[in-house]
Amino acid sequence: MTEPCFDVAHLGHVELYTDKFEESLDFFTRVYGLTPSLLEDGCAYLRAFDDYEFHTLKLTRHHTTGVGHVAYRTASPQALERRVAVIEAMGCGIGWVDGDAGHGRAYRFTDPDGHIFELYYDTKIYEAPEAERPALKNIAQRYHGRGCCPRRLDHLNLLAADVSVIRDFMTQALGSRVTEQIQLDNGRLGGCWFTVNNKSYDIAYSEDHGGGQGRFHHVTYAVDQREDILRAADIFLENGVHIETGPHKHAIQGTFFLYVWEPAGNRVELANAGARLILRPDWPTVTWTETERKKGQAWGLKTIETFHTHGTPPVGADKKG
Repeated sequence: MTEPCFDVAHLGHVELYTDKFEESLDFFTRVYGLTPSLLEDGCAYLRAFDDYEFHTLKLTRHHTTGVGHVAYRTASPQALERRVAVIEAMGCGIGWVDGDAGHGRAYRFTDPDGHIFELYYDTKIYEAPEAERPALKNIAQRYHGRGCCPRRLDHLNLLAADVSVIRDFMTQALGSRVTEQIQLDNGRLGGCWFTVNNKSYDIAYSEDHGGGQGRFHHVTYAVDQREDILRAADIFLENGVHIETGPHKHAIQGTFFLYVWEPAGNRVELANAGARLILRPDWPTVTWTETERKKGQAWGLKTIETFHTHGTPPVGADKKG
């Protein structure tokens, strides 16, 4: 066992592409309940009510769907330089960029499947306008009650051709720990869940069965309790949002979940992880077999077929459909 590395503090934000920008923006603000920090031509910087940073979701007008880039904040400027040195030695670096409206310069690199990542430290702290300032100074914004009103960005899931290669990459590049994984009968990894801190996970990768590259599975925001998920299901129903699966409880990671597709087709989750944290410093990776996963979710709900086939941007039959 090697000494845990905590150079990377947490998942910072996700850039999501949409080819239906106005419809997607309406979903994420009015229905899902995120707050716009800045609206520019073809770009929206959004956040949940207790996200401390300027934005956690960057919604970008694009000719297709999927993920633009994934950003992590490091623990210090020195930690940023250490991670950049490691990534450059791995040969997957792109280089320094000025950064978005919400943070300072960032170092960009790619994972083995072509997803673009960036690391940054200097960031812009969100300051709520007077009408939404909280009564308590230890939260970022008052609970506004708009839409589903999630509290914070939780995690995302990406698709990859070879999850085993991703496992080696994430542990080396970011110092991530693997908390849970799926071992398939054919010897391949079907999925892998990673964390850089004491959360149970901040990113997961699943095997891409569509033959694409650099594709997106879903992004997830957290709410305080399971009842919020049930309320969200009614909100999605009333607004004509496609509910893919849930509400239900995952066997892996134990989260109470609800998956929907936003208007452009990107999958979005709302979840409640309860109080589950990985506090054990020598946490052993929990491995699930293919047979165990075929039993379904925690209470027996079978995993819907589109959960294995639908990703963005669409490819093959998914694209034609």
